Amino acid sequence: MRQKQPIDPDLRGRNAAELFRSHAPRLLADLIESDPWRASGTTDAERARREWDVFALYACVRGLVAGGGFNRETAQSLDAMHAALLDARADDSGETDTERRQRISARYEEYGAIGQAGGASGAATVATRLGAAAARHMLGNEPAPEVSELVGALHESLAEAVTAQVRGF
Repeated sequence: MRQKQPIDPDLRGRNAAELFRSHAPRLLADLIESDPWRASGTTDAERARREWDVFALYACVRGLVAGGGFNRETAQSLDAMHAALLDARADDSGETDTERRQRISARYEEYGAIGQAGGASGAATVATRLGAAAARHMLGNEPAPEVSELVGALHESLAEAVTAQVRGF
């Protein structure tokens, strides 16, 4: 019988950061090229990118927690992921580092509350509800249901990829 390898939380976090780097921009490109997004009429690509980055980062958080559980190792993984992505990334939006971190924190709080709303019965709609909230931030107005569903589905795909990576699938 093979002995289980010890968890390397820092490596998990860095791996999630790498998944973010390789997948988040492509998922955003897919979103922007989609018919529902084009029909939204948005022209502020920088706003959409900044908000998508936070939403995709939150997907990685969800994936690390889903794959590793609520424990010290996962907290360490989250710290490592954030360090790899936030400390090394210059933001050309004009936001200071403090402002960017405050915006990320506020979005995490908002998305966390949405995820908890409705309890177990809300699980079936959480992706669309999260997608609607993120799309509102990305567009600056109320999104069409198709946009909310698409944003939520892309977010879920990234969260599931991180979960699978943590679990070694």
